[in-house]
Amino acid sequence: MGKTLLLEIGTEELPSSFVDTALAAMPALARAKLEALRLPHGDVRAVGTPRRLTLIVSDVAERQPDLDEEVIGPPETAAFKDGKPTKAAEAFANKLGLSLDAIQVVDKPAAGKTKAGRYVVGRRKEQGRDAREIVGKALTELCTEIPFRKSMRWGAGDATFGRPVQWLVALFGDQVIDTSFAGVRSGRTSKGHRFLSTGAVEIPSADAYVAKMRDSHVIVDRNEREKTMMDRIVAAAKAAGGTYDPSPDLVSENASLVEEPFVVTGAYDPAFLALPAAVIRSVARGHQKYFCVQTSETELLPSYLAVVNTANDPARISKGMDRVMRSRLSDAQFFFGEDKKAKLEDRVEKLAGIVFHNRLGTVREKVTRIEKLSGRIAEALGLPEKTRGFVARAAHLCKFDLVSLMVGEFPELQGDMGRVYAETAGEAPEVANAIRDHYRPIGAEGPVAQDDVSACVALADRLDTLAGCFAVGLSPTGAADPFALRRACIATLRTLLDRGATNPAYAKLPLSELFGWAYDGIEGKKLDLSREETVAKLRDFTHDRLRGLIANATSNSVADAVSGASAVEYPVHTLARARAVYAAVTEGRAWLEKARIVAKRLSGISKESKPVLHDKSVFEKADDAIIVEVVGKVDASTRELHTEAAVTAALAQAEDLAQRLDDVFTRTLVNDPNDARTPRRLELLSYGAQCMLRIGDFSKLG
Repeated sequence: MGKTLLLEIGTEELPSSFVDTALAAMPALARAKLEALRLPHGDVRAVGTPRRLTLIVSDVAERQPDLDEEVIGPPETAAFKDGKPTKAAEAFANKLGLSLDAIQVVDKPAAGKTKAGRYVVGRRKEQGRDAREIVGKALTELCTEIPFRKSMRWGAGDATFGRPVQWLVALFGDQVIDTSFAGVRSGRTSKGHRFLSTGAVEIPSADAYVAKMRDSHVIVDRNEREKTMMDRIVAAAKAAGGTYDPSPDLVSENASLVEEPFVVTGAYDPAFLALPAAVIRSVARGHQKYFCVQTSETELLPSYLAVVNTANDPARISKGMDRVMRSRLSDAQFFFGEDKKAKLEDRVEKLAGIVFHNRLGTVREKVTRIEKLSGRIAEALGLPEKTRGFVARAAHLCKFDLVSLMVGEFPELQGDMGRVYAETAGEAPEVANAIRDHYRPIGAEGPVAQDDVSACVALADRLDTLAGCFAVGLSPTGAADPFALRRACIATLRTLLDRGATNPAYAKLPLSELFGWAYDGIEGKKLDLSREETVAKLRDFTHDRLRGLIANATSNSVADAVSGASAVEYPVHTLARARAVYAAVTEGRAWLEKARIVAKRLSGISKESKPVLHDKSVFEKADDAIIVEVVGKVDASTRELHTEAAVTAALAQAEDLAQRLDDVFTRTLVNDPNDARTPRRLELLSYGAQCMLRIGDFSKLG
């Protein structure tokens, strides 16, 4: 059994994002360092708080194993010239600490990137060293490699870190590892909670660290700290007469802001409850990071919960928090009153003062394009005239709240405030809801627009952004995506897939036409790409996003199998094929292996022969008649693959094709050079390959 290795880096308070990033990176850094040192180990984990980043590695070997390995050097032709060793041979021998007499030339087979041939080899032998002698330097290196978005330099030293380093604890079992970083030398002395623990905290051993810190009011384990925090949040909300307002981001951030979480309850004047619940939530969540107390999603209580880092004098803490909440809610109340006085049409016209992009015009111009495009989509969907009227009105108003005072102060309320103000002005619920919901989905997992009015405006908004940005050369490069085009593309696909699952009209919308319609709407602007070039680039861009969504819903191999070049045109149909194929794969159908083999053979044939569906009258052999029969059945069953049921039926025919063609291939030479009908047979088989590819490329199924 080995010993536990502990490294604690004590710092001034780190931002929560810095803590999360560092803790995510430290385990991989530690594994790499220990592997380079040839030190076997057990579990590696990183824990921490705003004042400390800690690495804990269990069961680390106390000593390196002795090393005795063969090392392959340069080829013989590089190591010797005219029978004499070259500098390459000397460098290789010096690297291993050997004399030239100790290296030899041997024949080696091909392995990895090394080609077969004669190479110089030698044996590297090293006696294993004590872990305590070698791990200190590795810990120093690890400290320098922890990533931060921004690092600081302080004092006279050259070291950089997220915040100034105050202390280091480095232990191997119960013994101190001698190391240093940023001018601080390691020891076994840590610090407890800034307010609730006095004096230094001596860590007797690495295994005692977590419990010792807990006794000093520092919960270093993030999961334990979050659980403690949420237990206290739930109890405080219940005492206030409701439940806490759920927000995963709020939970995560608060857990990274404290060393031991305490909850203080605050209150505000019930008169503020006349504000929309979304406004109060934004005020509480914003800079304050407070949890609202609620009885339902739309009904709040005049209380909130704050996670703080100390239990000292909660009454004074609450008094200060109440003062800040009252001030910010008063501002929101003023904004709300002023916004309701403005006419919606005036707000729409003010959008002309906001530039969407200097080459694509203002937000007002974008709204005009959204109106036209959403109307065209609604018409293509065959929506009733009344619904198309709602679409037109919602598209016209969809961005008006961007110039409101409330959204100017709380940008995260765009859409939500538009819905409230539209409803107050007497707009139809379908229109008001679409102003809010056309921003959906928000994030990768958020719900999409749930009705036709919202979906039409949501699609038009994203499609206009995609077509416009691509047409003026703003397609994403690398990690840079300032206009969130990847997110817009995924939102477009998710809307089509979700709505198309229950309404076949969405499934029949060709994506190329949607991109083309969006391009057509950009009038009076100088564009870099033609309509055809823009659509082609968008198809390629969307293909990658669609493949990712399908892989998440099924598997990587199924996504590869169904994601041919034409898959992006009708995403709903492609997902239906993927799900049916995935079901066949997960059921472990035995015929799939034959399908892979047959598909591979047909693929080879199809490269050489054009696909033609010949009648059986042009053949004479019984096996040719079988090929005509099964190919004809597969052709008929794969022409309309729009639903999972249709694909499942086609798979049954593909199963028949695979099994019967496998029998034919076993007993017949289909590429017989002496048979005059071979060219037509190959054309027929090529046609069969095309039919199978309508379902998917079976050769890619893992």
